[in-house]
Amino acid sequence: KKEKKDKKRPRDEGEEGATEEKKIRVSPIAQPLAGKKLAKAVLKVVKKASAAKQIRRGVKEVVKALKKEEKGFCVIAGDISPIDVICHIPIFCEEKSVPYIYVPSKEELGASSQTKRPTSIVMVKLTEGADYKEEYDECIKDIREATPKSW
Repeated sequence: KKEKKDKKRPRDEGEEGATEEKKIRVSPIAQPLAGKKLAKAVLKVVKKASAAKQIRRGVKEVVKALKKEEKGFCVIAGDISPIDVICHIPIFCEEKSVPYIYVPSKEELGASSQTKRPTSIVMVKLTEGADYKEEYDECIKDIREATPKSW
């Protein structure tokens, strides 16, 4: 048993290094970037919305939803490469008055949206009677506070 505990300790230290590595990979245009607490709350809402089938996943679906004037908020992965794939979306979100936030990892975003693949962008919608309304409203409030511009 002691050997197993000893093996776990280096792995724990490696996880902290992995978090730092994620921050290094984040694109310089990924602003506003969610802090640890906000990122955790946003990913939790994405998970609940995904279970309720209230998300749009991927660049193509999100752009289509924005063109149809669907309301919600966008969560964009900050470590997308090449960044040209998603660099037009924040501008489009601002035009449509849709809040958006960057999270450090596309893998975490994909996992929280209940897919095995890493995901570059997710749009979370809210329908009446959703069980995640309080968390959703709090996330939108926090995202608007993190964003320097007012829409």
